[in-house]
Amino acid sequence: MNPINRLLAGYRSYRALYHEKRGDLTRQLAEEGQKPEIMVIACSDSRVDPAILFNADPGEIFVVRNVAALVPPYSPDSSHHGTSSAIEFAVKDLGVREIVILGHHKCGGVQAMRSIHQGNKLEDREFIGAWMALAEDACAMHGADDPGSEAAVEMATIKTSIRNLKSFPWILSRVDDGSLRLHGWWFDINTGNMLAHDPKTGQFSIVDSVPDLMGK
Repeated sequence: MNPINRLLAGYRSYRALYHEKRGDLTRQLAEEGQKPEIMVIACSDSRVDPAILFNADPGEIFVVRNVAALVPPYSPDSSHHGTSSAIEFAVKDLGVREIVILGHHKCGGVQAMRSIHQGNKLEDREFIGAWMALAEDACAMHGADDPGSEAAVEMATIKTSIRNLKSFPWILSRVDDGSLRLHGWWFDINTGNMLAHDPKTGQFSIVDSVPDLMGK
């Protein structure tokens, strides 16, 4: 099937499910606006779609996606800050109570970062190197030469993003008063397992349910 026709077929399925069978939900969202309690910061990778992974309804999660699910540090200046502006809107306007950093197995952004760390140049690439430099400390911690360290580097970038979230003063204040919790999750594409970061141990472990161990 032509890729665009495939999109249109998917749209027709969505319309039949939500606007015809569940019109009450879509009307409520249109009339009352969105009130998601969860923000997910995810990778742009086509294999890791938060709405599909979490079987979420429209209006249930507020999602921003970028290369490697990175959060830049707090830097209010005149530059363009797409991810930071989405975080600001989610926290200050929507009042989300949970933010999930969702990294994943075989992340292309992390692979590019590891290649740069090994001394390679990305030919004909103008943006990816500077963006992934936000998490280059993950390579320094776990090494870029060992193929077995790939998952460790991916998980370390999640920790970097959580740390950067806390550099936003209006996030840190909400974390401190308990009105906002930060989570780091890593999805294994091969196995379908979801691993969660435990801030007490610094380790990631498989979760079937989400215990209260990732709050800060």
